[in-house]
Amino acid sequence: MYTNALQPCPLIRTISVNGEGTVKVPPNHAYLQVEVSTEGNEVEEAQQRNAAIMNQVIQSILELEIPRENIQTAVYNIFPRYDFVDGKQVFRGYEVTNAISVKIPDVGLVGKVIDTAVSNGANRISSIEFRLDNEETYYQMALSKALLYAQSKAKTIAETMRLSVAPQVIEIVENNEGSPIVPYRMMSLDSAVGATPIEQGVITIKANVTVKFQF
Repeated sequence: MYTNALQPCPLIRTISVNGEGTVKVPPNHAYLQVEVSTEGNEVEEAQQRNAAIMNQVIQSILELEIPRENIQTAVYNIFPRYDFVDGKQVFRGYEVTNAISVKIPDVGLVGKVIDTAVSNGANRISSIEFRLDNEETYYQMALSKALLYAQSKAKTIAETMRLSVAPQVIEIVENNEGSPIVPYRMMSLDSAVGATPIEQGVITIKANVTVKFQF
Protein backbone atom coordinates (compact mmCIF):
# COMPACT_ATOMS: atom_id res chain seq x y z
CA MET A 1 0.00 0.00 0.00
CA TYR A 2 1.39 3.34 -1.07
CA THR A 3 1.04 6.38 1.18
CA ASN A 4 1.95 9.95 0.29
CA ALA A 5 3.00 11.42 3.60
CA LEU A 6 3.28 15.21 3.70
CA GLN A 7 6.66 16.41 4.80
CA PRO A 8 6.52 19.15 7.46
CA CYS A 9 7.68 22.58 6.18
CA PRO A 10 10.75 23.88 7.93
CA LEU A 11 10.06 26.74 10.33
CA ILE A 12 11.41 30.01 8.96
CA ARG A 13 12.04 32.64 11.58
CA THR A 14 12.80 36.24 10.62
CA ILE A 15 13.47 39.44 12.47
CA SER A 16 13.91 43.04 11.27
CA VAL A 17 16.26 45.42 13.05
CA ASN A 18 17.13 49.07 12.49
CA GLY A 19 20.70 50.28 12.36
CA GLU A 20 21.88 53.88 12.46
CA GLY A 21 25.34 55.27 11.87
CA THR A 22 26.54 58.84 12.30
CA VAL A 23 29.63 60.76 11.24
CA LYS A 24 30.36 64.28 12.53
CA VAL A 25 32.39 66.51 10.22
CA PRO A 26 33.23 70.24 10.35
CA PRO A 27 31.71 72.12 7.36
CA ASN A 28 34.13 73.31 4.71
CA HIS A 29 32.10 76.04 3.00
CA ALA A 30 29.14 78.30 3.69
CA TYR A 31 26.38 80.11 1.83
CA LEU A 32 25.47 83.62 2.94
CA GLN A 33 22.50 85.63 1.67
CA VAL A 34 23.16 89.36 1.92
CA GLU A 35 20.38 91.91 1.39
CA VAL A 36 20.22 95.60 0.67
CA SER A 37 16.84 97.25 1.19
CA THR A 38 16.19 100.89 0.21
CA GLU A 39 13.16 103.19 0.04
CA GLY A 40 12.26 106.15 -2.11
CA ASN A 41 9.30 108.26 -3.17
CA GLU A 42 9.85 107.13 -6.77
CA VAL A 43 10.80 103.68 -8.04
CA GLU A 44 13.84 105.01 -9.89
CA GLU A 45 15.10 106.75 -6.77
CA ALA A 46 14.90 103.58 -4.66
CA GLN A 47 16.45 101.49 -7.46
CA GLN A 48 19.38 103.83 -7.99
CA ARG A 49 20.17 104.02 -4.28
CA ASN A 50 19.92 100.25 -4.00
CA ALA A 51 22.15 99.62 -7.01
CA ALA A 52 24.83 102.00 -5.71
CA ILE A 53 24.90 100.34 -2.27
CA MET A 54 24.81 96.77 -3.62
CA ASN A 55 27.65 97.48 -6.05
CA GLN A 56 29.68 98.74 -3.12
CA VAL A 57 28.83 95.64 -1.08
CA ILE A 58 29.80 93.30 -3.92
CA GLN A 59 33.09 95.11 -4.51
CA SER A 60 33.97 94.89 -0.83
CA ILE A 61 33.30 91.14 -0.84
CA LEU A 62 35.44 90.67 -3.95
CA GLU A 63 38.28 92.42 -2.14
CA LEU A 64 38.17 89.60 0.43
CA GLU A 65 39.26 87.29 -2.42
CA ILE A 66 35.83 85.72 -2.81
CA PRO A 67 35.61 84.70 -6.51
CA ARG A 68 33.03 86.63 -8.57
CA GLU A 69 31.47 83.35 -9.73
CA ASN A 70 30.61 82.66 -6.07
CA ILE A 71 28.26 85.67 -6.01
CA GLN A 72 24.79 85.40 -7.55
CA THR A 73 21.63 87.48 -7.40
CA ALA A 74 19.08 85.54 -5.34
CA VAL A 75 16.15 87.97 -4.94
CA TYR A 76 15.12 91.29 -6.47
CA ASN A 77 11.79 92.78 -5.34
CA ILE A 78 10.00 96.12 -5.68
CA PHE A 79 7.04 96.82 -3.39
CA PRO A 80 4.88 99.90 -2.87
CA ARG A 81 4.74 100.96 0.80
CA TYR A 82 1.63 102.23 2.56
CA ASP A 83 0.73 103.65 5.95
CA PHE A 84 -2.72 103.58 7.51
CA VAL A 85 -3.82 107.00 8.78
CA ASP A 86 -7.30 107.38 10.29
CA GLY A 87 -8.27 104.08 8.72
CA LYS A 88 -7.15 105.16 5.26
CA GLN A 89 -4.34 103.73 3.15
CA VAL A 90 -1.73 106.41 2.43
CA PHE A 91 1.01 105.77 -0.14
CA ARG A 92 4.48 106.46 1.27
CA GLY A 93 6.82 105.33 -1.51
CA TYR A 94 8.59 102.23 -2.75
CA GLU A 95 10.88 99.66 -1.22
CA VAL A 96 13.50 97.85 -3.32
CA THR A 97 15.18 94.72 -1.98
CA ASN A 98 18.19 93.14 -3.65
CA ALA A 99 19.68 89.94 -2.22
CA ILE A 100 22.83 88.14 -3.29
CA SER A 101 23.94 84.61 -2.44
CA VAL A 102 27.64 84.31 -1.59
CA LYS A 103 29.48 81.00 -1.44
CA ILE A 104 32.33 81.33 1.05
CA PRO A 105 34.96 78.61 0.51
CA ASP A 106 36.60 79.27 3.89
CA VAL A 107 34.11 79.03 6.77
CA GLY A 108 36.50 81.05 8.93
CA LEU A 109 35.72 84.10 6.77
CA VAL A 110 31.95 84.12 7.38
CA GLY A 111 32.07 86.66 10.22
CA LYS A 112 34.44 88.90 8.27
CA VAL A 113 32.24 88.79 5.17
CA ILE A 114 29.21 89.80 7.26
CA ASP A 115 31.09 92.68 8.90
CA THR A 116 32.44 93.86 5.54
CA ALA A 117 29.02 93.71 3.90
CA VAL A 118 27.26 95.67 6.65
CA SER A 119 29.98 98.29 6.84
CA ASN A 120 29.43 98.90 3.14
CA GLY A 121 25.64 99.27 3.35
CA ALA A 122 24.03 95.82 3.64
CA ASN A 123 21.22 95.84 6.19
CA ARG A 124 20.12 92.20 6.45
CA ILE A 125 21.45 88.66 6.40
CA SER A 126 18.52 86.48 5.41
CA SER A 127 20.27 83.13 5.77
CA ILE A 128 23.54 81.40 6.59
CA GLU A 129 24.04 77.75 5.71
CA PHE A 130 27.12 75.65 6.46
CA ARG A 131 27.66 72.79 4.03
CA LEU A 132 30.07 70.03 3.18
CA ASP A 133 31.86 68.99 0.00
CA ASN A 134 32.36 65.27 -0.70
CA GLU A 135 29.28 64.48 1.36
CA GLU A 136 28.88 61.08 -0.31
CA THR A 137 32.23 59.88 1.08
CA TYR A 138 31.13 60.60 4.65
CA TYR A 139 27.68 59.14 4.01
CA GLN A 140 29.28 55.85 2.96
CA MET A 141 31.18 55.81 6.27
CA ALA A 142 27.93 56.38 8.17
CA LEU A 143 26.19 53.68 6.11
CA SER A 144 28.90 51.15 6.97
CA LYS A 145 28.44 51.95 10.66
CA ALA A 146 24.67 51.52 10.35
CA LEU A 147 25.03 48.09 8.73
CA LEU A 148 27.52 46.89 11.32
CA TYR A 149 25.23 48.10 14.10
CA ALA A 150 22.26 46.24 12.61
CA GLN A 151 24.38 43.08 12.32
CA SER A 152 25.51 43.43 15.94
CA LYS A 153 21.91 43.78 17.13
CA ALA A 154 20.85 40.67 15.22
CA LYS A 155 23.76 38.70 16.69
CA THR A 156 22.85 39.82 20.22
CA ILE A 157 19.26 38.72 19.68
CA ALA A 158 20.37 35.31 18.36
CA GLU A 159 22.76 34.71 21.26
CA THR A 160 20.25 35.88 23.87
CA MET A 161 17.50 33.64 22.45
CA ARG A 162 20.02 30.75 22.13
CA LEU A 163 19.31 30.18 18.48
CA SER A 164 21.43 27.44 16.94
CA VAL A 165 21.55 28.99 13.47
CA ALA A 166 23.49 32.18 12.76
CA PRO A 167 21.33 34.99 11.35
CA GLN A 168 21.46 35.34 7.56
CA VAL A 169 20.65 38.62 5.78
CA ILE A 170 17.69 38.33 3.40
CA GLU A 171 16.74 42.00 2.89
CA ILE A 172 18.31 45.45 3.38
CA VAL A 173 16.36 48.70 3.07
CA GLU A 174 18.26 51.98 3.05
CA ASN A 175 16.31 54.83 4.66
CA ASN A 176 17.42 58.16 3.16
CA GLU A 177 18.00 60.92 5.72
CA GLY A 178 18.43 63.79 3.23
CA SER A 179 21.29 66.27 2.81
CA PRO A 180 22.78 67.74 5.99
CA ILE A 181 22.76 71.54 6.28
CA VAL A 182 23.39 73.72 9.31
CA PRO A 183 21.06 76.74 8.93
CA TYR A 184 21.07 80.05 10.78
CA ARG A 185 18.18 82.43 11.29
CA MET A 186 17.78 85.81 9.63
CA MET A 187 19.78 88.63 11.24
CA SER A 188 19.13 92.34 10.94
CA LEU A 189 22.41 94.17 10.66
CA ASP A 190 21.21 97.77 11.04
CA SER A 191 22.84 98.11 14.45
CA ALA A 192 25.69 95.61 14.19
CA VAL A 193 28.74 96.72 16.16
CA GLY A 194 32.17 95.07 16.25
CA ALA A 195 33.14 91.68 14.96
CA THR A 196 30.27 89.26 14.31
CA PRO A 197 30.86 85.91 16.09
CA ILE A 198 29.84 82.92 13.99
CA GLU A 199 30.04 79.38 15.35
CA GLN A 200 30.16 76.87 12.50
CA GLY A 201 29.70 73.76 14.67
CA VAL A 202 29.77 70.36 12.97
CA ILE A 203 27.59 68.67 10.39
CA THR A 204 26.13 65.33 11.46
CA ILE A 205 25.66 62.89 8.59
CA LYS A 206 23.32 60.00 9.35
CA ALA A 207 22.59 56.72 7.63
CA ASN A 208 19.70 54.49 8.60
CA VAL A 209 18.96 50.96 7.43
CA THR A 210 16.38 48.29 8.12
CA VAL A 211 17.82 44.78 7.80
CA LYS A 212 15.79 41.57 7.81
CA PHE A 213 17.53 38.43 9.05
CA GLN A 214 16.49 34.81 8.78
CA PHE A 215 17.26 32.34 11.59
